[in-house]
Amino acid sequence: MYTTVQIREKFLKYFESKQHQRISSSSLIPAEDPTLMFVNAGMVQFKNVFLGLEERAYKRATSSQKCLRISGKHNDFEAVGRTPRHHTFFEMLGNFSFGDYFKKDAILFAWEFLTKELKLPKEKLWVTIYEKDEEAGKLWLALTDISPERIVKLGEKDNFWSMGDVGPCGPCTEIHYDRGIDYSCGDECGLGKCECDRITEIWNLVFMEFNRDDKGVLTPLPKPSVDTGMGLERIAAVMQEVDSNYDTDLFQPIIRKIEGLTNLKYYNNDEGFPFRVIADHIRSSSFLIADGVLPSNEGRGYILRRILRRAVRYGKTLGLNKPFLSILVDTLIEVMGSAYSELIEKRDFIIKVLKVEEERFLETLNEGMVLTENILNKMRKEKRTVMTGEEAFILYDTYGFPVELTEDLVKENNLSLDKAGFILAMEKQKELTRLSSGKNNFSQNIAFANELVKLNNTVFTGYDSMEETTEILGVFSLYGEKLNEINLNTEVILITAKTPFYGESGGQIGDIGKIYANDLYVGDIMDSKKSTDGRIYHIAKFFSIVEINGKISIKLDKLRREAIMRNHSATHLLHRALNNVLGKHATQKGSFVDDKYLRFDFSHFENLTRIEIDKIEDLVNEYILAHEDVATQILPIEKAKKLGAMAIFGEKYGDEVRVVTMGDISLEFCGGTHVKNTSHIGSFKILSESSIGAGLRRIEACTGLETIQKTRELDAIINSLSGHLKVPPKEITLKIFNLQKELKELQMEKQKLNMELAKTEVNRSLDKVEEINGVPVLIEEFVGKTMEELRQISDMYRDKLGTILVVLGSKEKNKVNLLVTVTKDLVNKNVSAGSIIKNIAPIVGGGGGGRPDMAQAGGKLPDKLTEALMEVKNIL
Repeated sequence: MYTTVQIREKFLKYFESKQHQRISSSSLIPAEDPTLMFVNAGMVQFKNVFLGLEERAYKRATSSQKCLRISGKHNDFEAVGRTPRHHTFFEMLGNFSFGDYFKKDAILFAWEFLTKELKLPKEKLWVTIYEKDEEAGKLWLALTDISPERIVKLGEKDNFWSMGDVGPCGPCTEIHYDRGIDYSCGDECGLGKCECDRITEIWNLVFMEFNRDDKGVLTPLPKPSVDTGMGLERIAAVMQEVDSNYDTDLFQPIIRKIEGLTNLKYYNNDEGFPFRVIADHIRSSSFLIADGVLPSNEGRGYILRRILRRAVRYGKTLGLNKPFLSILVDTLIEVMGSAYSELIEKRDFIIKVLKVEEERFLETLNEGMVLTENILNKMRKEKRTVMTGEEAFILYDTYGFPVELTEDLVKENNLSLDKAGFILAMEKQKELTRLSSGKNNFSQNIAFANELVKLNNTVFTGYDSMEETTEILGVFSLYGEKLNEINLNTEVILITAKTPFYGESGGQIGDIGKIYANDLYVGDIMDSKKSTDGRIYHIAKFFSIVEINGKISIKLDKLRREAIMRNHSATHLLHRALNNVLGKHATQKGSFVDDKYLRFDFSHFENLTRIEIDKIEDLVNEYILAHEDVATQILPIEKAKKLGAMAIFGEKYGDEVRVVTMGDISLEFCGGTHVKNTSHIGSFKILSESSIGAGLRRIEACTGLETIQKTRELDAIINSLSGHLKVPPKEITLKIFNLQKELKELQMEKQKLNMELAKTEVNRSLDKVEEINGVPVLIEEFVGKTMEELRQISDMYRDKLGTILVVLGSKEKNKVNLLVTVTKDLVNKNVSAGSIIKNIAPIVGGGGGGRPDMAQAGGKLPDKLTEALMEVKNIL
């Protein structure tokens, strides 16, 4: 019996023997592909090669690719755990031909690997082909000894493959394994007739012939290619002779760990459903976190949160009421760490993210389960079978309870959810948010310029030069019109043959500078941009006539560029310092660099302590003072990775990459501009550290002359405080501490006096009690009372009066406080503080709530306070 480790390696070695280049799995996050949320097939990292947009040094490739199918066209989420073969995360074994071999060799390789390498019985293999692909059918008969009756023609739905709604596609031939008559679903069992598990698809050979655009139009690809995919989990189940993927050595160690945590036995039936969900979801969530995705309420982060919360939800059905997912990580590493080192490298961070998210969700889940059960009880009383979209949205929006879990709970009670109504409620909320924000989502990028610059190949010389004499290749208006003469004092797009100006990219701002013609200053370059394929163009303004195809000299702002270079180089040193102080998980998630400061976003789940911030700052300054030379070189990407160069999450890289080295300190992929030596940075100062989202932190800092300016600003503040407080600078902290202490004592004394005054007021007001509809009520209005003071006054009334409804209000400037308290005996008579507060709070322009015995509210209409208090009488 083969282990999955052996199967994976056997596959890759076989295709290496057929002159295929072994390629590492890409991240689950597609690089620069807006059509995909996640990588869902082995060919995704080769998409541009299939489209003819990119050349590689090889024509054949093989890989074992991490894949996720939980969004878009290929979404297996609901089937996970319910069938023996569907997963959110899986591995796709694949071999690829980029305009090299086609159908003939693809079929030969697949048949040879299955029947000779894995030694699968030929009589158990079936093949399907696209009904219009006569060539594939003939090749199967000519090249293999498969029986003709085991070749089945199917339609486009089954045998025409595409990566998504748009992109490369073509006819395919699938290889299936027959488990035997014992797995049959009946007389109609067979390929194209049923969906049972007797005949299982194991390998799909896609003959990539077309590209489908967003209108559904198919265009022939420049070079017909081959993309194949075999699910490792499925072939492992076949080779290990088990009924389900979950019974393979990929899942069983995790399931056994769950058995140990729950003291429950796993069964390969409906009872085992929660085990399978958790075993699947710990794989997908751990790999997503390792690839840089963190739980959030939007995009990929929301998908991760859905996966995690679904696992937690089914953990509760097994009696797991405390965080447990992080406990499974080490078992997952034992199973898959040898193939995917990122699990080992990011182990501590994965565990930390899982723990924090699970702890947060367990609080939400317990409350949400109670609230959902209340709605279900209400539905039963009203004899409703459908939960409204509005009810589900309130659970989601107000209490953070995921609609997917609401849907699960509803189904378990044999009821249904109005999902369309939920989506409508969600859209209404989004529209309200959009309208209230008043923000215009205008992009400053000039989209059409990306197309214009493709016509002209601008050479970038800015790594070594800060000025250039060059020809004008073209001038365009900002609306895309090619200009025959330059419009003066108007922004235009300027494209030149050469430029030292760095186009904004990789977080580094674009260069600005001046334009000269015949030694005369004729215009300004206001900004420099970079097109999607890396070519540079300028946003310029001319104030003197220049020949449209003439020569000009362009000189960038040298002092500004040098400041940008200092800040950019400092981000590399900061990245290393974060790794050293916080851990390897603290990786870059974004950056911005201009001449004034740098901004660096990184993954970390806790606030940084003052000690950690100081350590990071000190370490960066030590690196600067180390006086290390900064060197760059162009390397093949695989070689750069082997050297340990750090790639930035979410960036797309070609076969060759530019690597920036700073002594033994830093080694990173980077296309930006840098100082020649770390000492040229001068100095480094952290200005702020903050959270920008779940698991994401941001540091803002400055370098060089800016650190001197910031120090002067702080000195001015310290000197001003010293003067106002009349103490030397070193005694400012002690002086403020003493003033705060004195203020607190005075406030406590004031509070005591107020309470003595309140007691007197309470005694005077005891005769104001009225009885309305059998309810004794005391209504009192104050000025300048805090909510805490109102609560204390209410307690005094209740102590003295026994059975009582107390309604208190206080106003001050533009603020109103309202408090309603009810003694227990009146609550039992259906007098509710919460109900009263909800009726009177809107009168003072506010809102609030609470329990039947106590409720409070705030408002912003003091002039309406008396009216609100008097409304209580009408309510009673």
